[in-house]
Amino acid sequence: MAKDDTKPAVNSNGVPLFRSDFTKLDVKIDNEIVYEFGGPFGVVGMMIGFPMMMCYFAMSLTLHEGHFFFPSEFTVEGIKEWFATEIIEKGIPAVLPTIKATKIYMGYVLFSFILAYIMPGPLVHGLPIPSLKGKRLPYVCNGLSAWYLTLVVSAVVHVTGIFRLSEIVDNFAPIMSVAIIWGFTMTTAVYICSIINGTQHRMSGNFFYDYFMGAPLNPRIGPVDLKMWAETRVPWPVLFYISVSCLLKQYELTGQISAPQAFMVLAHFLYVNACQKGEECIPTSWDMFYEKDGFMLIFWNMAGVPFTYCYASIYLINYQFAHGTPITHSLPYTIFLFCLLLGGYYVFDTGNSQKNRFRMEQNGSFMTRNAFPQLPWGHIKNPSYIKTEHGNLLLTSGWWGIVRKPHYTADLCMAMSWGLITGFGSFLPYFYVCFFIVVLIHRVSRDMERCAKKYGKDWDRYCERVPYIFIPYVF
Repeated sequence: MAKDDTKPAVNSNGVPLFRSDFTKLDVKIDNEIVYEFGGPFGVVGMMIGFPMMMCYFAMSLTLHEGHFFFPSEFTVEGIKEWFATEIIEKGIPAVLPTIKATKIYMGYVLFSFILAYIMPGPLVHGLPIPSLKGKRLPYVCNGLSAWYLTLVVSAVVHVTGIFRLSEIVDNFAPIMSVAIIWGFTMTTAVYICSIINGTQHRMSGNFFYDYFMGAPLNPRIGPVDLKMWAETRVPWPVLFYISVSCLLKQYELTGQISAPQAFMVLAHFLYVNACQKGEECIPTSWDMFYEKDGFMLIFWNMAGVPFTYCYASIYLINYQFAHGTPITHSLPYTIFLFCLLLGGYYVFDTGNSQKNRFRMEQNGSFMTRNAFPQLPWGHIKNPSYIKTEHGNLLLTSGWWGIVRKPHYTADLCMAMSWGLITGFGSFLPYFYVCFFIVVLIHRVSRDMERCAKKYGKDWDRYCERVPYIFIPYVF
């Protein structure tokens, strides 16, 4: 397709709108199949390994004060005895799903979906999708109203005794197991429905790899986009309520709340609230535009995120169970971590807002919402950018003129603070930041490769203009 040389349409700030046509390169990249994560063997290992790892970590947290447990003697008899006692007799019963755990987790999942279906919110269109011939899908962004209602309902059921939120931590491991089962169940249902309806896209031909990466791009039930619902409405609220449960349990036990436990509730509230108040920015994100809805996204959102990112909160309350006293730190250290958290959140929030609102301006879907908090410098007026021959614009203003991935840097700062607030008694509160580093390195390398292929010399110009990825003058 020949490049359109006519003057592009612009928005009120003079920012060119996205092109409504596609080059052959767009279609090629959208349909290109590249084995990632080690291909079929790698993804099978991940689909088996992640649930096993989560169960082992849950056993470590709930039965061994956050310490890894292993045979005292690495002999055949020693391993057999360890497996029989620590795994079969103690571990597995502690993580088996229960009826109560199923009611708690699936009750919230159903409640969340109903709110996504019925609550009011603005309609925002996503980016033009090559496989749909440039169609821009509509997304009902009612996350904010659903979030506020969820907070009210949860407060009511807790205060009235209908369901005490402190029961979540009491049933942590069984609820996690229910989430793991649901992650596989939903992945399978979405995959089968896509095959039946003929909506599969970018299929490799290998069942295991396609199951992991997904078959459909945008599966929907009525007005609910399942991919966006799973990414914003389930993982982060569940994570927040796990931390709230730990805080309430601490208060029930001692009548007091420790600074580290309050820190984790604040940290997770900021994260979930950011997802809901800025939900209108998500339809133009990479996950909505390109990633398919498979095990990678579904399982990690339904089970992985809420039940591994919560280790700091679980460790803090279990430490108190075991020792009868909460973890505390010096005032200067505590103040430093609160500053690290809030500073990281500011860059995270405004960085995501700058980039996504810039995209929304190009997409013609920009809007202003009165959602708390609206931070200064979250929207750049008259931004600088590099216009590519492809037609897209590469933002070089705000945080994005300092490093290429400022939101990732901020995210890592927050993740590190989540571990540091627990001290250094266990590795598990640091699992999130370690895992996150691996994920981001993979994601950034994947993104850089795609951009270099898509934009060519324009990408080289961008890299010269913004040479650092995470930290100015360092990396």
